[in-house]
Amino acid sequence: MIKHIVVWRLKDSAHGNDKAVNARLIKEKLEALKGLIPGLLAIEVGIDFAHAKESGDIVLYSEFTSREALDAYQRHPKHQEVMPFIGEARDERRAVDYET
Repeated sequence: MIKHIVVWRLKDSAHGNDKAVNARLIKEKLEALKGLIPGLLAIEVGIDFAHAKESGDIVLYSEFTSREALDAYQRHPKHQEVMPFIGEARDERRAVDYET
């Protein structure tokens, strides 16, 4: 099993929205991918409530059947539709992919 975790820090404003609205929209858009992409076993998106200096604003936790499934997810048209919105709203991105 492959686990794919991404943490984003968001811009204070983008898309005419503040950070909180964009975090909620990103959560909705990513969680809507559940059941649409082969090999995607689980997807969960959390919005940070601590707002500490070292915190990210939003985190994606997802599980895949294989590295190939993760690669297919990255190229999948439904995932590609979400990426421009996140790209415009994010200030920073960190990711970790690992096998269990």
